[in-house]
Amino acid sequence: MVNSRIAVTGSTGLIGTALVRSLRADGHDVVRLVRRPARAGDEVEWDPKRGYVDGAGLVGCDAVVHLAGAGVGDHRWTEAYKQEIRDSRVLGTEAIAQAVGSLDVPPKVLLSGSAIGYYGDTGDRAVDESAPPGEGFLPSVCVEWEAAAAPAEEAGVRTVFARTGLVVGREGGAWGRLFPLFRAGLGGRLGNGHQYWSFIALHDHIAALRHILDTASLSGPVNLTGPAPVTNGEVTAAMGRVLRRPTLFAVPAPALRIALGDFAEDVLGSQRVLPRRLLESGFSFAFPGIDASIRAALR
Repeated sequence: MVNSRIAVTGSTGLIGTALVRSLRADGHDVVRLVRRPARAGDEVEWDPKRGYVDGAGLVGCDAVVHLAGAGVGDHRWTEAYKQEIRDSRVLGTEAIAQAVGSLDVPPKVLLSGSAIGYYGDTGDRAVDESAPPGEGFLPSVCVEWEAAAAPAEEAGVRTVFARTGLVVGREGGAWGRLFPLFRAGLGGRLGNGHQYWSFIALHDHIAALRHILDTASLSGPVNLTGPAPVTNGEVTAAMGRVLRRPTLFAVPAPALRIALGDFAEDVLGSQRVLPRRLLESGFSFAFPGIDASIRAALR
């Protein structure tokens, strides 16, 4: 896409901030959806809980990138917060998809966030986009989340679900919490450390989103993970190497369950997810390995 108009939800998050910066640096016109009255020319009001989107602000958009959603690891998983996780994704996606589908001239593509939580705990088994959903809370959320984009698909809009893994970034997300701990010498493996973590460097994640926007042949689910998932134990060792800090501390599984509640099962779960469709479409990773991804986040 050259000099395109692109709308983005979740523009203040780790990924959204980096994506908006990247798009604007290349001359694209980016409009940001905000949950309050618009105050600037690049803002469009929306309210996912009410299902409201100021559709006039989407007129002329070539693409919509929908990244908004409550943080999965931001709070202990009470029943109320689990409902917030679900509603923020399902209701928000329904609102965006309906707004996109109702335009006289809809955008060429809706790139909607999703997560590798779709697959549940895969153990040592490697999975790609052809795998069915797993069992549990996050897989059920992901299934509903993706299904909520149906109005855009029915309107003929190319719809892509970016099933994101663990993004290695310094300024937010899971890794944003890990860096201070490891810098202080307090980092260590979680549980037995055998569970697979499917990671992706923030740089590669943004490049992959841009690649999806530009690749008309891609629709449906696309895994945004690096090509070589590693175990939590290997992540721990890599963090120690790169930061030159000891990694003597380990958090046993029972302690995680006490501290995190239901979310602990997902932290301790194993997800060995491969980006088959990205690779087949010609995408090339700049930071395919865990050490390189960590170093890239520190630059």
